[in-house]
Amino acid sequence: MSLRDRLNSIHVAATPAHPQPAGVGGAAYQALRAEIQTQLLDRIDLEVMGTLAPDRLREELRLLVDRLIGESKVALNADESKQIVLDIQNEILGLGPIEPLLADPTVSDILVNTYKQVYAERGGKLEITPIRFDSDQHLMKVIDKIVSRVGRRVDESSPMVDARLPDGSRVNAIIPPLAIDGPLLSIRRFATVPLKMDDLVRNRSLTPELAILLGAMVRAKLNLLISGGTGTGKTTLLNVLSGFIPATERIVTIEDAAELQLQQPHVLRLETRPPNIEGKGEVPQRALVRNSLRMRPDRIIVGEVRGAETLDMLQAMNTGHEGSMATVHANTPRDALTRLENMLGMAGLQLPQKAMRQQIASALTAIVQIGRLSDGKRKVVSLSEITGLEGDVISLQEIFVFKQSGIDPAGNVTGSFHATGVRPRFLERLTSFGVKLPDDMFNPSRVYD
Repeated sequence: MSLRDRLNSIHVAATPAHPQPAGVGGAAYQALRAEIQTQLLDRIDLEVMGTLAPDRLREELRLLVDRLIGESKVALNADESKQIVLDIQNEILGLGPIEPLLADPTVSDILVNTYKQVYAERGGKLEITPIRFDSDQHLMKVIDKIVSRVGRRVDESSPMVDARLPDGSRVNAIIPPLAIDGPLLSIRRFATVPLKMDDLVRNRSLTPELAILLGAMVRAKLNLLISGGTGTGKTTLLNVLSGFIPATERIVTIEDAAELQLQQPHVLRLETRPPNIEGKGEVPQRALVRNSLRMRPDRIIVGEVRGAETLDMLQAMNTGHEGSMATVHANTPRDALTRLENMLGMAGLQLPQKAMRQQIASALTAIVQIGRLSDGKRKVVSLSEITGLEGDVISLQEIFVFKQSGIDPAGNVTGSFHATGVRPRFLERLTSFGVKLPDDMFNPSRVYD
């Protein structure tokens, strides 16, 4: 977005002629800030300022705002002056009031419930913040700034939109008339530095032994499905597992909103496109999956399967694109298989139920179930292998499982990881890829804290 566009997107409220400061966040403070923003728009040299680097531009804005504050002859203390400078810098160069939350690495979700209320999630717990927007119009300006960066739009004719921030964070916005009380904005943060498997082990999301096994399964080109509910960390785990793909392979990623942060050098990122204002030009995931087959990929990674693209994804897994991965919304591995079966029906093919289940069983090797516990922590709660069909039923055998034992006085979930004692059938394939696992990894008597 150009500097001119960013300045035009600044929200400027109506201001009284001689505002009197009433503390940071007060009505008079907001009015003074808006008056200074108006003067800034009149005085700034767009051509010159647009050529400056972001750090230099931020400094020039600070100097200009300080000068305008001095000319206003309004008595401000140091905190109020500093806050006005910061607010205006955030409006021009960032996303306004929520910019401090975006800069906070401990914040994982930002939930704006109309302009009056902003929640943030830290450590799996939601908490209300003192941040608020000036008005619904102010919030709409920020939403427009976000979606326009990725070539999308939101208005009365298209009141729902999915987008992303430059760091990959997922954004959803819904506005009136669908949102009755005012615009709603949800931001699912993505770490600036992608998490690695060591981070998940350190956070006790899984055990070191399970981490070794999952990494081996990726390197051995097993087709994996990551299953979990909303907010459980499916995309994060998918991103972590993708890190085990060799750098020599050609990877195609397909997502509704690009979030994956693969570090390999040969990654081709595809993203769906919504319809335009005339209802034309939509490019769904199924079209991208089909097109990816013509791009000579070694592996295909689908951010989330949710419709007819399931058929094309499973066919790709069955026809030479081994080691592909995807995520699906489901609460258990069995539910994940049911969802895949239902989504196969969306493809419009009149396949017998057994044929659909055969397609799923032959394409997928294992399901990694991830859950969000009552204390907000995310854990891999199950690893299950798909062993084929028994009659008309897809056969599953659980290999690792997390068993919750209780909740401690601080509200933290207690429990442990266990091997079920089942040795997976894919061990032979791991061996053929040169992977050697500890002999007692699947010993059911071992308990992993």
